[in-house]
Amino acid sequence: MNTLEDHHPRHRSGFVGIAGPPNVGKSTLLNRILGEKISITSSKPQTTRNRILGIAHRPQAQIIFVDTPGVHGARKALNIRMVESALAALDDMDVVLLVLDAAAPDPASENLLVKKLDLLRRPLILALNKTDLVAKPALLALIARWSQAVAFEALVPVSARTGDQLPALLQALEACLPLGPPLFPADAITDMPERFIAAEMIREKVFRFTGQEIPYSTAVTIERFAEETRPALVKIFATIHVERDSQKGVVIGKGGAKLKQIGVAARSEIERMIGAQVYLKLLVRVEKNWSQDSRALRKFGY
Repeated sequence: MNTLEDHHPRHRSGFVGIAGPPNVGKSTLLNRILGEKISITSSKPQTTRNRILGIAHRPQAQIIFVDTPGVHGARKALNIRMVESALAALDDMDVVLLVLDAAAPDPASENLLVKKLDLLRRPLILALNKTDLVAKPALLALIARWSQAVAFEALVPVSARTGDQLPALLQALEACLPLGPPLFPADAITDMPERFIAAEMIREKVFRFTGQEIPYSTAVTIERFAEETRPALVKIFATIHVERDSQKGVVIGKGGAKLKQIGVAARSEIERMIGAQVYLKLLVRVEKNWSQDSRALRKFGY
């Protein structure tokens, strides 16, 4: 009896955990590799809160990426949950991809990560990101330092923004994966449901349009996600949760202008994702100090 392995004798497949400090460009790197936006990005740290799975299909490999929250010395309950989630995810990976910011190192978070990764006994690959922002002498010095500090299977300087050196990075990752058949269908790029990605896209737009006024104690829940055939339309009702009344006022804006701006931008991006017209209704609700409440954290999926 033939097995899937018989049909893919040289095929490799496995899970690659993307780890790194906050704001090093992990989500941007994943989106660039996939050619699709499944993980939200922001110039602010700690944008990714959940484990996001993305699937890259190659001629002789299926690389299943798991994008994790940034690892740092967390104090708040929400951030502690996020760091615990990131570290726990790495235990289940076939390969760990450590992403560091070549332009703005974070020694405290980097040291915390390296101590954890030393215990994993997994193939470890380093991607030094944002090389387009670093002068060549400084980059060479950084490569030399990390080459001596940790026994990486490969060290690849990359730019997620420009795509530079991504083929070399994918080749290095593929070489470390175990032999095996594809684990997901050829047209799959993530296992996350559309309603989850829609909520993340709305949350991203809150960050983008409120600047520094709204902290990361913002959550989004989808109350209704319904597809209608006549006319072809997806109706989405979502709630933006903040912690204080003053934050609610910032998100809504004068005369509702800020909330409208958030909704228009989020709707456009969601429509591109699902390939259909979207009706998006947003509400803003105050959940007092939810990021410090374990029951509220569970409610919002953290």
